[in-house]
Amino acid sequence: MPERRERREELAARLARVRGRIRAACDAAGRTEEPQLIVVTKFHPASDVRLLAELGVTDVGENRDQEAAAKAADLADLGLRWHFIGQLQTNKAKSVVRYADAVHSVDRAQLVAALSKAVVAAGREDPLACLIQVNLDPAAAGRGGAVPADVPPLAALIDGAPGLRLAGVMTVAPLGADPAEAFATLADVAGGLRQRYPDATMVSAGMSQDLEAAVAAGATHLRIGTDVLGPRPPVG
Repeated sequence: MPERRERREELAARLARVRGRIRAACDAAGRTEEPQLIVVTKFHPASDVRLLAELGVTDVGENRDQEAAAKAADLADLGLRWHFIGQLQTNKAKSVVRYADAVHSVDRAQLVAALSKAVVAAGREDPLACLIQVNLDPAAAGRGGAVPADVPPLAALIDGAPGLRLAGVMTVAPLGADPAEAFATLADVAGGLRQRYPDATMVSAGMSQDLEAAVAAGATHLRIGTDVLGPRPPVG
């Protein structure tokens, strides 16, 4: 189909540009190992995700459970890793643990308990990787996240919860602020976490507009949406 071929070529070009930016950022930072690219496909169809898989994408991010669950079911044959990156209500935990390999937005004790209960009830063999979302912008409480001081007790809860694995930390750079400062703070939080939990190595930071700053600060995972997929299609 011409439309499919054109879309594949567009995605290939966009993906190549993003990967080029990541390589350049790694060179500038003196990094030899590139961070893992997570392509955020919110509002884009499952057909786009299938094309991305053909182009070598292995990790996909979603922030709405209903959309993520449907895509994961449609694309189960691809063996993708699914990352849930949005704010998560406790009543969605039962659904999310059925398809997600990692949840990047764990920010409160109630959610830890809900995820652990859901994993155990689902009889899941592999533990669910949990990242603590760190809020570095107190004025934006609605975006979710635990303040840095709350990270250690939350980490202890995750580490002791059946079915869960403490994987690391995540943040979204504050709007209108220098992302480099936010990511440097996250790196400090991540370093403190690794001292107590050496396997909590994931640092999820950086989006289309600030991936270079995230790479420079040591991010292990980048969450890129628009620069790979283009503008979000109209909804509804």
